Amino acid sequence: MDAARFETFGISHLVMIGVFLAGIWPMVLLGKLTRHRPRQVSRWLAVGLVAAVLPLQVLDHLPGNFQLGVSLPLQLCDLAAAVTVVALWTRRHTIVCVTYLWGLLLAPQALLTPALSAAFPDPRFLAFWAMHIFVVWAAVFLTFGLGHRPDWRGYRRTVLITATWMILMYPTNVLLGTNYGFVNRKPSTGSILDLFGPWPIYLLVEVVLVATVWALMTWPWTRRRPVESPAPAIEQR
Repeated sequence: MDAARFETFGISHLVMIGVFLAGIWPMVLLGKLTRHRPRQVSRWLAVGLVAAVLPLQVLDHLPGNFQLGVSLPLQLCDLAAAVTVVALWTRRHTIVCVTYLWGLLLAPQALLTPALSAAFPDPRFLAFWAMHIFVVWAAVFLTFGLGHRPDWRGYRRTVLITATWMILMYPTNVLLGTNYGFVNRKPSTGSILDLFGPWPIYLLVEVVLVATVWALMTWPWTRRRPVESPAPAIEQR
């Protein structure tokens, strides 16, 4: 009998969205309650995210599961998970900013429209949701909880890092015959990218829209004075 396939906005999808939403406020509270000892808690969360990400990578690279076009950890969400681990472990300013902007804009898109075929209780289903939910929770924990404040320096560096990823992905996709990040062409199925024109126009429109939304996400942090003392951040040299 064929294995069950994931259904967008089916019961399991709605349940996982409910879990995601239910965990946001507790992560804010956890951050606020542990501002006096952020290192221990944030590092335990980093270990938890690694435990969620590694099984997915192992499963994707097992014989019979590996697919060159989807299994390599080259999607921006894969990089976001790795960056989030570093942000939780080090709490360095730029890495926290990248986690905030990537985590609160890109990961929720994956939660709403997941590129997922495996259904509950397949381990790939559980690992996928654990990774993406954890990235958002970590971003909330670091900023709204611990009080790390994104700023324009972090915004500029995030835009630069993201643009560099897109530039590098084009020749990588050409070499491998893949289409990670839909950098080389739009997906064969319908998507919002269809509204943005042909290649490479849709990439430019996407960059402008994302950069604009990120600017709107950064601006409030540069205007509002902190009410509570944030956890000490580790500055990059």
